[in-house]
Amino acid sequence: MSVDPEQARKRVMDEKARVEGLIHNLKDGLGDGPESDELSELSDYDQHPADTATETFEREKDVSILEQLEEELAELQAALERIDNGTYGVDEVTGQPIAPERLEAVPTARTNVYTEEQRETESRLPRSGAGDPDEY
Repeated sequence: MSVDPEQARKRVMDEKARVEGLIHNLKDGLGDGPESDELSELSDYDQHPADTATETFEREKDVSILEQLEEELAELQAALERIDNGTYGVDEVTGQPIAPERLEAVPTARTNVYTEEQRETESRLPRSGAGDPDEY
């Protein structure tokens, strides 16, 4: 079953708009200045070190989320390019069609579930010998 390019484009564009909105909102919350400017008060002397640590942690968490969203945006852009060149919905490893249900759930999917599971299994470390109590 082939993928309708127009439906795929709409789905990917909708997701792209959602992610761009999240990025915009997160960037607004982070502000443009360096971290020290945003965390400092008139006098840091009155601020407890734990308060500064909490603010730093929250900022680092937001920056990490922003990086993940930007990666997702890049994947969505790559999906649009695959739609344009006619390779969207084709497993990049096997060349088989990707299940429409998978594309609905993960519009940036580059492989079938089976291919992804196989790649994950091959990338795991072998269990034998690692931490075997009999070795000690």
